[in-house]
Amino acid sequence: MQRRKFLQGAGIAGILASGTAPAIVMAQQNIRWRLASSFPKSLDTIYGAAEELSKSINELSEGKFQIDVFAAGELVPAFGVFDAVQQGTVEMAHSASYYYVGKNDALAFDCAIPFGLNARMINAWMYDAGGLQLMRELFARYDIVNFPLGNTGAQWGGWYRKEIKSVEDMKGLKIRISNLAGRVLTKLGAVPQAIPGGELYQALEKGTIDAVEWTTVYDDYKLGFHKVAPYGYYPAWWEGGAQLSLYVNKKAYDGLPKRYQELIRVAASDAHTRMLAKYDARNPETIRKLIAEGAKVNRFPKDMMDASFKARNELFAELNDTNPDWKKIYAHYEKFLRDEYSWFRLSEMSYDQYMTSIKL
Repeated sequence: MQRRKFLQGAGIAGILASGTAPAIVMAQQNIRWRLASSFPKSLDTIYGAAEELSKSINELSEGKFQIDVFAAGELVPAFGVFDAVQQGTVEMAHSASYYYVGKNDALAFDCAIPFGLNARMINAWMYDAGGLQLMRELFARYDIVNFPLGNTGAQWGGWYRKEIKSVEDMKGLKIRISNLAGRVLTKLGAVPQAIPGGELYQALEKGTIDAVEWTTVYDDYKLGFHKVAPYGYYPAWWEGGAQLSLYVNKKAYDGLPKRYQELIRVAASDAHTRMLAKYDARNPETIRKLIAEGAKVNRFPKDMMDASFKARNELFAELNDTNPDWKKIYAHYEKFLRDEYSWFRLSEMSYDQYMTSIKL
């Protein structure tokens, strides 16, 4: 009931026509879709966002529009959901767009790029500054309509079997890491590995990899990484605010009644907000648990951060020269990034710095 009231307050009356909504909803056809997630069921935050979406749409359509959610591997592999939606194998998917930079590097803007926007900033870019329009143009080539569906906030820098004392310690390091950050770390001598979330603990335990980055401490704790790799580092400069996305097959979407299309938009926005709220509420207690259980928490060495930023700029210059889509979106994104940090430096950051300097 709380979800229904929230969504009604967010504008559902306009969606279902005030005063006659029940009759209109009942007049719509019965629809049952499948949604393939890139994430395991054990992650109630990320996987749970797709379940939130499904529940909201079911409730608001009075059971007329139902979406069955499947975890990674149940219908298609974790990294196969993009193709499944594009080909119409499933109508929907929930994933992280930087998984698919092999198709087009510019897809990373839909999720996160190294030293990029934080969670609030990417919301502003997507919803008010034209970012969503730019990404929709790109996704249309793959017959997909995309919607923001969750954000982790600034992530954790991962768990390491050995200490990282300087940038030199990155040489030869086998680390599970996704997206363009892997290419940045390659420039520092690391060896990136692409491994689905459900297989990470075993790979770390067996020594197949030396380090792992996943999401935030809440998810990392549940997966138990600190038990076999006790050195935890921050910040994850590669994911200052990682946005997850809902993919909808364009043909299926275009065939929906307009009110059902709007239900998807509003329910996705609701679940999008709830995910970040969960992480922000749960991470503080989790970091205390990790330290109590022997985790060793440290900031990344400055020379590593500086070398990573330099390598990031080199990579982006290369992409500007080779990928027209990247060049177009990056020009828009990077200007917005500079403008946002010039403002946040005066407002949010100055306030946060003071609040963390005093005894509460």
